[in-house]
Amino acid sequence: MRKVLYFLPILLLFGCKEKIDTTDPEFIHNSMKKVTDVIVHDIFSPPVASRIYAYTSLAGYEAMQPSVSEYQSLANQLNGFTAVPTPQNEDICYELASIHAMLTVGKTLIFSEDKIEAFQNETYAKFENSLPSSTYEHSMEYGDAVAKHILAYANKDNYKQTRTFPKFTTDLDDDTRWQPTPPDYMDGIEPSWRLIRPFVIDSAQQFRPAPPSEYSLDENSLFYKELMEVYNVSKNMTEEQKAIAQFWDCNPYVSTHKAHLMFATKKITPGGHWINIVSIAARKANSNFAESLEAYTLTSIALADAFISCWDEKYRSNLVRPETVINKYIDEDWLPLLQTPPFPEYTSGHSVISSAAAIALTTIYGEQFVFDDTSEEEYGLPMRSFKSFLDASAEAAVSRLYGGIHYRPAIENGVNQGQALGKYVTSNIQLKTGISKK
Repeated sequence: MRKVLYFLPILLLFGCKEKIDTTDPEFIHNSMKKVTDVIVHDIFSPPVASRIYAYTSLAGYEAMQPSVSEYQSLANQLNGFTAVPTPQNEDICYELASIHAMLTVGKTLIFSEDKIEAFQNETYAKFENSLPSSTYEHSMEYGDAVAKHILAYANKDNYKQTRTFPKFTTDLDDDTRWQPTPPDYMDGIEPSWRLIRPFVIDSAQQFRPAPPSEYSLDENSLFYKELMEVYNVSKNMTEEQKAIAQFWDCNPYVSTHKAHLMFATKKITPGGHWINIVSIAARKANSNFAESLEAYTLTSIALADAFISCWDEKYRSNLVRPETVINKYIDEDWLPLLQTPPFPEYTSGHSVISSAAAIALTTIYGEQFVFDDTSEEEYGLPMRSFKSFLDASAEAAVSRLYGGIHYRPAIENGVNQGQALGKYVTSNIQLKTGISKK
C-alpha cells in the first residue's frame, strides 16, 4: 500500500496535462508577433510585408467569424473575395481553427517556414493538451479549409505575375527623376505594386494626390525652398527631432559600410510597426479574441491598400530624393540622418500608411486613445507616448522630414492621401453585424 501511495504523486505529475484558456487573445498577439519576426528575418520589403499581414489577419478573422454572431464575413465585401467554406462539424474550437488558419497562411507567404513550424508545434501542443481529440482534429481541419480558401484568393491578386516583370529603369540624365542612392544604389523596389489587386479601394489610382512641386533650382521656386528646408532642418536638428526620426525609421534593411566590410541591420517595416501598435491597443483595451482579430484585420487591410495607393504615385511622379539633389548641387558631403530607402520620393510611404492605419484604429478604439508605443524597444529605442492614433501618425509623417528623406509636400499630401483612403476603407467594409461604419 505504501508503494502505491508513494508512486501516486509521480503518476499524477506525469499523467496530467496543463490546461489552457483557449480563448486567450494572447494566442492572436503572439502569432502575429511571430509572423513579424519572420518578416524581419526574411527582409521583406514594406509593400510585400503589408500583403502578408493582410492575408494572415483575414484568415484568422474568417476562421473565427462563424462562432461569434456579432461579426460577419468579409465575403463579397472585399474585391473578388468569396465566402469561405462553412464548418462541417459542430465540435470545433474556433480559436484553434483561427490560429491554425493564420499560421498556415503566414507560413506559406514567407520564406523561413521552419521558424513558423516550430512556433506552430509549440502552440498546437497547448491546444491538444486542453481539448478532446475529436475537437482538436475538427478544429485543425476547419483551419486548413479556411487557409486553403484564403491562399486561393491571394493567388489571384497578381503578386506572382509581378515577380516576373522587368526592373524599374529611370533616366539617369534627368535631374528631376529618382536615382538610386548610396550606400548600395539599389534598384527601385516594387515598381509594379500598383498592379496588385487592392482589398477595398477600386483601383490604385482612386486616391491619387496632387502632383509634387515642379522641380527647379531657381532659388525663388517652391521646390528649391522645399529642398533647402530638408537641408536646413538636418543642420539644426534638436535631439527630440533626431529621436523621432530614428523611432519611426522602420527601414527593414539598413546597410552599413566600414572599410571593406559591409553588414546589414534588420528592423520591422512601417506596416509592422503599426501591426505592433494594434497589439498594444488591443491589450490595453482588454480586447477579447474576436475583437483583437477585428483590429488586426481592419488595420492590415487599410495598410495593404495604402501601400498600393502610395506606390502607384511613387512610380508615376518618379521624383528625385533630397539626398541626390543636395549632394549634386548644394553639399556633396551631406548625408541624411536616415538611410534613404530605394524607391522614388513622392508621396511619403510613412505618411500614407500611418494615416490609413490610424484611421482604422480610431474607428475601433476611439479618437482619444492614449497609449505608450514600445514597438522599437527591441531595437534599442525607448518608448514614446501618444495622445491618440492620429497623434502617432502625425509624428510618423513628420519624422521623414527630420530623417532627411522627404520634402514637405510628400508628407502633407501623403497624410491627406492616407486619411482619405483610411476613411474609405472603414466606411466600405462592415465587420460587425448590423453596425455600419458609414
